Amino acid sequence: MTNTTVETREFQTEIRQLLDIVIHSLYTDRQIFLRELISNAADAIEKLRFTQITGAEIVDPDLPLEITIEADDIAHTLTISDTGIGMSREELIENLGTIAHSGSKEFFQKLKEGDKKDLNLIGQFGVGFYSAFMAAEKVTLFTRSLDPKATGCQWISEGTGSYSLDVAQGQSRGTKIILHLKEDAWEYGKADIIKRIIRQYSSFVPFPINVNGEKVNTVQALWTKNRNQITDEEYTEFYKYIANAYDEPEFYLHFSSDAPISINALLFVPKENLEIHGFGRTEPGVNLYCKKVLIQEQAPDILPEWLRFVKGVIDSEELPLNISRETMQDSALIGKLNRAVTGKFLKFLAEQADSDPEKYQDFWKKFYAFLKEGAANDFNHRSDLVKLLRFESSKTDQDQLISLADYVGRMKENQNAIYFLSGPNRETIEAGPYLEIFKNNDLEVIYTNEAIDDYIFGLVGEFEGKKLLSADQNELELPELEKELSSEESLTSEEITSMTKWLKDTLGEKVTEVRESKRLVDSPAIILTTHGTHSMHRVMQLMNREMSFSDPCIFEINSRHPLIKRLNSLIIKNDPFAKVASEQLFENARISAGLLVDPKEMVTRLYQILERSLG
Repeated sequence: MTNTTVETREFQTEIRQLLDIVIHSLYTDRQIFLRELISNAADAIEKLRFTQITGAEIVDPDLPLEITIEADDIAHTLTISDTGIGMSREELIENLGTIAHSGSKEFFQKLKEGDKKDLNLIGQFGVGFYSAFMAAEKVTLFTRSLDPKATGCQWISEGTGSYSLDVAQGQSRGTKIILHLKEDAWEYGKADIIKRIIRQYSSFVPFPINVNGEKVNTVQALWTKNRNQITDEEYTEFYKYIANAYDEPEFYLHFSSDAPISINALLFVPKENLEIHGFGRTEPGVNLYCKKVLIQEQAPDILPEWLRFVKGVIDSEELPLNISRETMQDSALIGKLNRAVTGKFLKFLAEQADSDPEKYQDFWKKFYAFLKEGAANDFNHRSDLVKLLRFESSKTDQDQLISLADYVGRMKENQNAIYFLSGPNRETIEAGPYLEIFKNNDLEVIYTNEAIDDYIFGLVGEFEGKKLLSADQNELELPELEKELSSEESLTSEEITSMTKWLKDTLGEKVTEVRESKRLVDSPAIILTTHGTHSMHRVMQLMNREMSFSDPCIFEINSRHPLIKRLNSLIIKNDPFAKVASEQLFENARISAGLLVDPKEMVTRLYQILERSLG
């Protein structure tokens, strides 16, 4: 090599602009340059492998297909070599001197024309290469094309306005890039740092990556393999690696899809939900890849937020990326990917619920909050999520759970609604008065334990054509009752009319109406809200303490109950104690509904009742 062979050329104007952007503002994370250069190297080897398959003659046919990296912390250089397709002098000028010609773009276009869509092409060489200047003050590149007649070339630039070309004698096939590191980038001359970056971004590149003689990418891209060739142990080990976990996954879903978008995905459900153990809000756990190269770690938009407990990998070669591979250009395509993977995952959960109900129930007890969050907030998947919800009911044993479909499957023939009732737990619900009419007529009631359950039912409205009705709501649609309430020893209609008027006058603005109950069997009284359910009112009370003791309601009395008949006797006698007793009866009904009452008034009234009973 002599000085007479050196040629200095100016960068195209667009390249100078690109270099300025790359060096100063393109990438949010400087270490991304290594991912880009490794991706380009893998791309070049993939092209070489394709050429070998076609039977074309190539130089150095026995070279191993690998990427070699040398980190020199003394000389402050980083050298990245590949045994790929290499470049000729003309290709160097086209690919690295002008933005309009990208070797990868041209090659990929030829592949499409030849209908060869099965290759794993990575990156755009004419773009990602320039990221080297984020860390390097000068880049020296040696390359030799696969053509046996080609000679080696040298390319040198400091990333400013020009570059130099020269002949390189003795160069083997492929490309070697030497980064002369900037002083503030000397850390990239340390082998340990380079290994860490590779494990983060390029662990699954399909060719060996050796750093200072040590192979770094030892984990296989399991999601690209045939499911029939993978053992449960391999899935478990991959889960531990990708999720930084120590236990086995509860479930795993491995699938590939071509429509509506090309996807390779491997998703895991952990054994435990750390949120319920006080570890704070779970961060998204799915990494986004494009052709085995990490695009975004813990991608927040690739799955809905309520699926943040899922760990794993989603790989799609259809993702259009910006120049830095860090920002997806087509949000509509990401939305399509989101919906496709979410729909597949929900279908998988439904299949698990059918095939192994006990295991699904164990999953539900740990992760139910996420599915409820989705049912409340995700309109696109609400119908599928509602099918996955599980509840106890008046016809299940303690901790035995059913779905809405289970409920519908055993409804009475003349029943047109699904009944549910909210309370903090099973014992509280069953101790209250609202179940009486249902028990009396063998009607099943679903137990809901959280306000979000009632909120979801309110949004859904119905399931499989059956209305979702709260058992404590005012206007309750009941089928033709098998057992009518007995009128034996009931107050007369005149007594009921007189008593309900007296109670309305006595309780005043606390009630909007007092009437005889058609639903009570064993309890003396009950209150009903004028709108919504008691569950929603309990939430409103907690949010607004000022409304806690004054929200008006409907008061119903059981005209057959001994307490009501004795109270009626006191009213007829004009006994002042009737007012105290009626107010306490009303407050007891509010307590049975789980609503807050005024403790000061309650205590004073109870002392009056005690004094009367003890006197």
